[in-house]
Amino acid sequence: MLDHSSTTVATHPLTEMLRGLKIEGVDYVRCRMTEPWGLVFPARPKAQFHFVAERGCWLRTLDNAWVRLEPGDAVLLPRGAEHALASSPDAFPAPVENCQFEPVCCGILDTCSGGSNGEETVLFGAGMTFNLDSQHPLLLMMPELMQMHELATDEPAIPHLLEAMTSELALDRVGAGGMLTRLADVVAAALIRNWVEKGCGSDGWVAAARDPGIGRVLAAIHRDPTRDWTVEALADVMHASRSAFALRFANVVGQTPARYVAQLRMREAKQWLVRDRLKIAVVARRLGYESEAAFSRAFKRIIGAPPSHFRATLTAASSGERPDSTAP
Repeated sequence: MLDHSSTTVATHPLTEMLRGLKIEGVDYVRCRMTEPWGLVFPARPKAQFHFVAERGCWLRTLDNAWVRLEPGDAVLLPRGAEHALASSPDAFPAPVENCQFEPVCCGILDTCSGGSNGEETVLFGAGMTFNLDSQHPLLLMMPELMQMHELATDEPAIPHLLEAMTSELALDRVGAGGMLTRLADVVAAALIRNWVEKGCGSDGWVAAARDPGIGRVLAAIHRDPTRDWTVEALADVMHASRSAFALRFANVVGQTPARYVAQLRMREAKQWLVRDRLKIAVVARRLGYESEAAFSRAFKRIIGAPPSHFRATLTAASSGERPDSTAP
């Protein structure tokens, strides 16, 4: 069925939802661990990714259950939750900092080794910083842990991308950091796509991306976050009544349409202030506010601090001074 709410060529909702998700920085590590071994990865303010290249291992999930990972499997923790990998559930995991790390390329790639004298497992991992903060609605919809089984089979480009990342780092050429982050963009998108297509979950991200109506609505919101979306306008995108749409959206996404749109718009505004260094007045106009004061009130209600706080922080950072949260 054609979507008459837009004259553009229809795209998969997931494509639109991921369109603004980019990697801004990545720390890459290649581990060679010999049995028995175990590593605890602490919570970090960035996404964490692991790909099992040779032999299998075990993953301790967030509920302390152990899950087997075979060669070709991968895991992604979008918000960097604590977890552990080990040669077996009986192995006693130690902090990953205990590994013998050796920098290889300009602070981007580390290699590590550890364990005893048993058979070797090869792991590729990365800590990735998204261009969205951890409270962005797009990231909040993702689960704490995504597991992808047989990723190398379902996404045959992944091993080649990892090999390309390794080669790029080994050459240590100018611009290696930029090349690496672009490759990491593709890896992260492939991981998320594979997880969604496999239907590895029944709520949150998967339910929203796989639901035809809600997926179409979310795609429209993410395609044009600056639009003043009303519940009526969003219901029209879904071709449903206002009440039926609002109930369906809340059941699938976990919050009201108005709350989701407000959070998305203000998280986008924060990125424009911090990343793009736009003036508050420019951001207010971009979002359709008639005054900076009205925008500032709405921003503080969602973010918890006024936009002037982030402008002051940027000014202080550029001048080397301590930020003053009362600065205009």
